[in-house]
Amino acid sequence: MPLTAFGLNCTLKSGDAPSSTQSMLDQVLAALAQHDIRTDSARVVDFDVRPGFSADEGDGDQWPDLRTRIMDAQILVVATPIWMGHPSSIAQRVLERLDAVLGEIGDDGRYPTFGKIAIPAVVGNEDGAHHVHAQLCQGLVDVGFTIPGGSPPYWVGEAMGSTDYKDLDATPDKVRETIRTIASNAAHLARLLADHPYPPIKG
Repeated sequence: MPLTAFGLNCTLKSGDAPSSTQSMLDQVLAALAQHDIRTDSARVVDFDVRPGFSADEGDGDQWPDLRTRIMDAQILVVATPIWMGHPSSIAQRVLERLDAVLGEIGDDGRYPTFGKIAIPAVVGNEDGAHHVHAQLCQGLVDVGFTIPGGSPPYWVGEAMGSTDYKDLDATPDKVRETIRTIASNAAHLARLLADHPYPPIKG
């Protein structure tokens, strides 16, 4: 079976509004596609994702739809803008809803997310990219995802500047190299774990 990657755009912009976060996400997914990985994405704000920490909060909650797509993929890309030095509130809600995984750990100690790879990606016009990556990586690892080696991709413009990532004439070399590296490592790791899953926890 071919591997798949699913991207979550955690922008605050709904619909088809231009999004630098989408630009970054699209580049990461395109890099993964170079490794014969099928890709898809969704803009989380376009779904009615209710606050909570269960797999389904009921009453029209659309998180279960997104969760199914996450669980069906071998690679998850979480892309977020920086807001006041932190991930967007949408990205935080994604982490909160993924907390339900901790209640689904099997008797053998295996999380349902074991063997799945996660890539965070960040854009913004203020400092904080490393801090945001740290928050996303910690949250994703806590719920069982594996982070591939290499610097997660990010771009930050001049502090309080007016240039957005989506408006750049070309992707900066370092950003392009980082995307290429993390995509290659993620694809390699996803295939390794598909063939050799984490073992049951002994004792």
